[in-house]
Amino acid sequence: MHIIIPAETLPVLAECDLCVIGGSCTGVFAAIRAARLGAKVILLEKQNRLGGVATLGLVGMWHSLYDTTGSQQIIAGLTLETLQQLARTGACTDFSAEGGQRGIRLNPEELTLELDAMVAREKNLTLHLHTTFSRAIMQGEGDCQAIVAENKSGRFAIKAKIFLDASGDGVLCKSAQLPMRRPVHPQPPSSCARFSNWSFPPAFDLRECIERYRDRLPDLPCGYYWGMQQPNSTLYMLAGTRVLNCDCDNAEEISKAELTARRQIRALLQMLRQELPEQKIYLETLPAAIGIREGLHIESIGTLQGQDLLSGRPCPEAIANGTYPVDIHNDQDDSITFKRLDGSTSTTRNGTRIASGRWLPEGQSLPCYQIPLSCLIPRGARNILCAGRMLDADREAFGAVRVMVNLNQCGEAAGAAAMQALDSSQPVTSIDVQAVRKLLRAGGAIII
Repeated sequence: MHIIIPAETLPVLAECDLCVIGGSCTGVFAAIRAARLGAKVILLEKQNRLGGVATLGLVGMWHSLYDTTGSQQIIAGLTLETLQQLARTGACTDFSAEGGQRGIRLNPEELTLELDAMVAREKNLTLHLHTTFSRAIMQGEGDCQAIVAENKSGRFAIKAKIFLDASGDGVLCKSAQLPMRRPVHPQPPSSCARFSNWSFPPAFDLRECIERYRDRLPDLPCGYYWGMQQPNSTLYMLAGTRVLNCDCDNAEEISKAELTARRQIRALLQMLRQELPEQKIYLETLPAAIGIREGLHIESIGTLQGQDLLSGRPCPEAIANGTYPVDIHNDQDDSITFKRLDGSTSTTRNGTRIASGRWLPEGQSLPCYQIPLSCLIPRGARNILCAGRMLDADREAFGAVRVMVNLNQCGEAAGAAAMQALDSSQPVTSIDVQAVRKLLRAGGAIII
């Protein structure tokens, strides 16, 4: 059954140089970089705040700004600028080479406030919260004339010279009918939660307790989890859920995943109250959205392959650097495989190591890897760029580059790339990568 919707006449709310869809840190950093370079930018976010998984998903953790030796800083730009501002109020932990080695913890609420302030300082940047992308209006193959969006005020169009899809879900790229692919085994989504009084007796083993209660509380999550104390706070963030066999591009499945993850959190809380009633552990915060590790990917002008990412060869088109290991969560069970830059590999299931080895000869390691601009440029696009988890990478490369410090840099690079395309009046597929690298370097990014 189908319903025919009459053609509509919509007001054009605004015209701009760059329209960014999605207000994660990736999208925010793209918008800010382009605005600072002189572009008139509009940023749309469907939720009530900026920051994406870092704020809405409660995952207040960025990874090291230094290479694996700790001797060379490889990440700066807007990521560093944000951390420096958060450090003024104690809202992040030490991000020096030594201090950030095990990760940099952030206060998601203060990150929200800081992103608000960063956007407000940019006079060329207009933000619309509670505003949802609806469809692309195309004027040719890969050539977007406008997008339709809607909020409480109604439906409207925004015209732009360049569009950037930072939605995570690739909503613009899908609507523009750009080629996309669905991974065979996408990494599963998870929901985090924040607790107060998160402390246990010395001999208590959380994983063992979960297995002991599993028959009584079948909604308990699988054995994989990690967590962290929020900086200068008594609250503890736990990433302890996992929803298997979920297609995160399917609206019905992601709805079920949200409910499943919350049932897992509820079962975990019930277990702790039964097992440790004297601890008085309380649930303080649930995420505004489940954390999606992987959905659709664009087909770009240059797929990022794991063998190239980890080759150690210099990448003359690199716009980002990283050290996060290849980290692949299985979508069928709770196993997780790491391929680390120190040359080691391991696979664990239910907290038990089931395989280990080396992918580099003993004594060899990789200081860092690099991400090229080409994996952010959709094949067949004329004025559409992308940044975020729908970038074009194979299973191995995606396992490494998908984390926030890497995607922060990709967003900033996409903003600079948009400006280069505007200045050159060329399709995005003809962007001068060296000009983009020069713009990033001038803006404070570290380009190797």
